[in-house]
Amino acid sequence: MHIGHRIREVLAGQRRSAAWLAESICVTRTHVYKIFDKRTIDIDLLMRVSRALDHDFFAELSRAMRSQSPD
Repeated sequence: MHIGHRIREVLAGQRRSAAWLAESICVTRTHVYKIFDKRTIDIDLLMRVSRALDHDFFAELSRAMRSQSPD
């Protein structure tokens, strides 16, 4: 799972802008665009994004991890 792409999808699905997210998580709009390109993300930053978007990215990552498990 590419977390940056997923964040961009959820943001677009909520019809919110990168500028809105930037203000919500106290970063620049440029930084938000850099987040969209990241395959991985710092846990604290992901928590702030999750709260701003009211979306549980941690649960999605957990499901993705389990589905890739060799068990």
